[in-house]
Amino acid sequence: MTTLDKGEISPDTADTGLPASVMRRPYRALTLGIVSVILLIAFEAMAVGTAMPVAVDDLDGTALYGLAFSAYYTTSLPAMVFSGQWCDTRGPRVPLLGGIAAFAIGLVLSGAAQSMWPFVLGRAVQGLGGGLVIVALYVVVGRAYPDSLRPKVFSAFASAWVLPSIVGPPVSGAVTDHLHWRWVFLAIPALVVLPMLAIVPQLRRVQAEIAADIASGDAGPRIDRRLIGAAAGAALGTGLVQYGGQHLTVAGVVVLLAGFACMVPTVPRLLPKGTLRARRGLPTVILSRGIIAGTFFTVESFVPLMLVSEHGFSPTKAGLTLTTGALSWALGSWLQGRTSARRRPYLVAVGFVLVACAIGGAALALVPGVTAYAVLPAWFLGGMGMGMAMSAMSTLTLELSAPKEAGGNSAALQVSDALGTVTLLSLGGALFAALHESEGRDADVFTLIFAVMLGIALLGSLIAPRVRPPRSAADPRPPRHPGLRGPRRTG
Repeated sequence: MTTLDKGEISPDTADTGLPASVMRRPYRALTLGIVSVILLIAFEAMAVGTAMPVAVDDLDGTALYGLAFSAYYTTSLPAMVFSGQWCDTRGPRVPLLGGIAAFAIGLVLSGAAQSMWPFVLGRAVQGLGGGLVIVALYVVVGRAYPDSLRPKVFSAFASAWVLPSIVGPPVSGAVTDHLHWRWVFLAIPALVVLPMLAIVPQLRRVQAEIAADIASGDAGPRIDRRLIGAAAGAALGTGLVQYGGQHLTVAGVVVLLAGFACMVPTVPRLLPKGTLRARRGLPTVILSRGIIAGTFFTVESFVPLMLVSEHGFSPTKAGLTLTTGALSWALGSWLQGRTSARRRPYLVAVGFVLVACAIGGAALALVPGVTAYAVLPAWFLGGMGMGMAMSAMSTLTLELSAPKEAGGNSAALQVSDALGTVTLLSLGGALFAALHESEGRDADVFTLIFAVMLGIALLGSLIAPRVRPPRSAADPRPPRHPGLRGPRRTG
């Protein structure tokens, strides 16, 4: 390990007489670079949702509207797994820089598309880039920052989503209305140059450390092509599940079942052993990430529709009610960054409880006589819970991982996040598609969806204490996760 890996202050920092900080030397340039990358990805995510309806109408591709979203998430899954393996065996430079380049190329392809299929292709390339980047950034944080600063870096990641959450939709709407929707895609690639210039010099030290590990035989094993194939199968399954969940005809049900058939044998290979059984330590951290992300984002996707259809809100007003969650998310992440390592596991359980309160508050707005603005304080609590829990789980993943396993475990965390969100969103979409017309009163359907997600969130709060590894274990590190780092051992 290097001096910085041990958490000691570098000579540059010691000269100032000040304690180490992510915004002081030698970390300042790297922090600004990686946070800027997150900022651009976040802005693109917020802006594209606003510009997408106009884009697909202009390209005469309304029938492929859902595919324009799912293509991003589908291609990001195998990219995450590949990035984790490459980072563990050869370092994060190629996935990080290549991912940023792919993300920019995808934006250009979508922005320049003259028909819908090239537009969807661009979204798929963006997904590849986003999957490569997010895992590589986790590995950079694990390698370049001492233990004491990692929570603050993840807090900065969360904060980088706040400004895009607030200004992204109105800025994107103004650009779409007064210029053209294409500029929402074409303007961002030019902005990635400065973050790359800030990151590249810092990657040299990280690459040198991994080269030393390889020379000493302490690096991760070779890339497992079978695992990448499993990731591709899981990605295909999630795409089929999304489509089938929205089209509950006979053919749609067949597609839905085919999607689950693809996911059942492949998903367990992408997660640490014991994840689906909530084994103590890292497996429960990974499982908790998928549960809390899936429940929160599923309800968040239905809250605006509920406010519009049941309370007469305009789409803009309904979307703005969720802004409180973006602000409190940053607050919760900030609090996590200032929580001692000993108490950090408790934040996962607290996060689940606050998310459950938020879902209950959203359901309360469906009770006759209760104001729709009950969603505001509820979503403030939910955002704070997500900020606490998500950042805590990111930090715990690195704490419970050996350096050579950081990439694989970070990939597993992101895969769980994506799979949990896709699966529960598909469940919510299937319930809505099946019941909203036959019931005749959408309030009952919303209530059912919220109740199901509330139950899953409460279940998550029960398993959250298991994020702590067994106290009796002589080695605090979790069991090796062979799936993301090489062939399984036998015997």
